[in-house]
Amino acid sequence: MLAVGGVDVPIGEGLPQGVDPERASVARMYDAMLGGRHNFAIDREALAAFTAIDPQVRTLARANRSFLGRAVRFLVEQGVRQFIDLGSGIPTQGNVHEVAQAAAPGARVVYVDNDPVAVAHSTSLLSDNPDAAIVNADIRRPADVLASARLRELIDLDRPVAVLMITILHFVTEEEDPAAIVAAFREALPADGWLALTHATNEDRPDTAAAVGTLYRSRATSPVTARSRAEILGLFDGFDLVDPGLVHVPLWRPGPKDEVPDDPSEYWVFAGVGRRTV
Repeated sequence: MLAVGGVDVPIGEGLPQGVDPERASVARMYDAMLGGRHNFAIDREALAAFTAIDPQVRTLARANRSFLGRAVRFLVEQGVRQFIDLGSGIPTQGNVHEVAQAAAPGARVVYVDNDPVAVAHSTSLLSDNPDAAIVNADIRRPADVLASARLRELIDLDRPVAVLMITILHFVTEEEDPAAIVAAFREALPADGWLALTHATNEDRPDTAAAVGTLYRSRATSPVTARSRAEILGLFDGFDLVDPGLVHVPLWRPGPKDEVPDDPSEYWVFAGVGRRTV
């Protein structure tokens, strides 16, 4: 049995086509971390194993989600009204279109994911929102994403646009070349294009990062490749980072209600926002 939205259903029944019931999903695990209901027992079991490695994984997930909201609001303040959210996952509180459209009515958002549950729930959520859509595509193939009819309908790549890569590139292996993926999206952006990115690091807590990598390789649909700060910084090639630069995720322009830890390295994810320079 699997649990969908807290309700047990027989494996293979009531599941979107393409779901692998034998492996935890990256998107559904993140949904569980954030307290969502669109996850299965297998995802919660994998999350329990993750929590045994790092007891504050849910706190880290919330900090990452909080950064996303702050980054979107900052980008709106810079005049951005178009967003492409790559690896967007399952809708939860503080979705990009909710944040952006609250700050700037009419802001347009295209979500991109290839997880069947994420696509199904996003399609349902956005059915009555003419300024937001979900594209079923794999970010490892940027040309397919950028050629999507729905993306082309909503996003004008000649006007300011921000690409969001929030905790997605550490699910891209070295062989899949994350830098080339970022470069492909960068080259599609106008001069006033932006990148917001978060990425797990192996420098602060290398044993934890290694153990989590082993967990995802053995139990989830995608492996995790944590990287050094220098490697993550290199992903911003062609972008000028805004202050405070590439920092631990809770340190990026925290608001008065955001928790700033005494030891930021416990939050082993770096975050940054940059504006295109080339």
